[in-house]
Amino acid sequence: MATTLQPQTGAKPATSLTNEEVLRYSRHLIMPEVGMEGQLKLKNAKVLLIGTGGLGAPLGLYLAAAGVGRLGLVDFDVVDFTNLQRQVTFGTSDVGKFKSEAARERLSNLNPNIQIDAFETKLTSDNALELFRDFDIIVDGTDNFPTRYLVNDASILLGKPNVYGSIFRFEGQATVFGMPEGPCYRCLYPEPPPPGLVPSCAEGGVLGVLPGIVGSIQAMETIKLILGSGDSLAGRLLLFDALGMKFRELKLRKNPNCPMCGEHRTINKLIDYYEFCGVRGEEAPGPDVQVPEITPRELKSRLDRGDDLFILDVREPHEFQICNLKGHLIPLGELPRRVHELDSSREIVAHCRSGKRSAEAVDFLRKAGFRKILNLKGGILAWSDEVDPSVPKY
Repeated sequence: MATTLQPQTGAKPATSLTNEEVLRYSRHLIMPEVGMEGQLKLKNAKVLLIGTGGLGAPLGLYLAAAGVGRLGLVDFDVVDFTNLQRQVTFGTSDVGKFKSEAARERLSNLNPNIQIDAFETKLTSDNALELFRDFDIIVDGTDNFPTRYLVNDASILLGKPNVYGSIFRFEGQATVFGMPEGPCYRCLYPEPPPPGLVPSCAEGGVLGVLPGIVGSIQAMETIKLILGSGDSLAGRLLLFDALGMKFRELKLRKNPNCPMCGEHRTINKLIDYYEFCGVRGEEAPGPDVQVPEITPRELKSRLDRGDDLFILDVREPHEFQICNLKGHLIPLGELPRRVHELDSSREIVAHCRSGKRSAEAVDFLRKAGFRKILNLKGGILAWSDEVDPSVPKY
């Protein structure tokens, strides 16, 4: 069902296109479903993108190219080499730059006729309502549960549509939350999953093309909302399996008892979403436990000294093939049934890519009775930075 957005207060709406804009958008203008009226709707629209990475890259490129008059870009991260496999907004020369600013430069070059606002900040409960207030549509390109709940709740409180997408490995999903009579994110996921149950893309990987597909679907849904045409994904969760090249749909219904969008709302303000999701925050990787640690430099000194240390690698076999510290490989998921391979009388140093999974391993082994066990702080990434730069980072 087509839904037309209500005009937002603010600057006086544009009523015409320049000759250059007519030429630029000519393939839109000759379509009766868009035409001059639709292009002016795009020109007057204001869309806020939460994240400029995997999903945010195709979103920004296509919405800018389509002529959305004002784009807001919220991101506090910097461009890393590992981003370039999928975040097509950025190039090698952008590594080390703030993503919001690098994306602003790229999109301004793509379409200098639109306004692009870069917000170099982390989205929080303190700034979300202020950031969202001036925009018509919020597009969620985030990759963690606390921020998804935050985006949902802020959108519902302000009455803004939330165009949602998520990706992992070979699979993606998309829908539109927050439409009149439609469900919200809490209707689909009333409770967050236990911390650590769902791995991030940094841990599980993602096929580089996948965010391009899902982000493009989000861009299409955003443009349809602006034009007020077509059938929205509101009330439908679109699931995509890249390996099987299959799409399927799940029906979503508004939960009348939803604490956010239900008939008797019980959530009337933004909360601490990291606490709600049971995690400490992105700057504190690993489980919410204290485990004994050893730094890469300390480990190197002890190995050089000839100390009898057992190096336990809890990554996956394909990660071990990328790089390793010549340790004993027992993936974290196999540790409970292979714990007999470990000698509790020897001193053990566990490591993974970043220190998160190995901290979980150390916590498990300590509860199993192991006392001489340490976690390599920062994992193999820190080892590469602080000890041996020849070890590749991934």
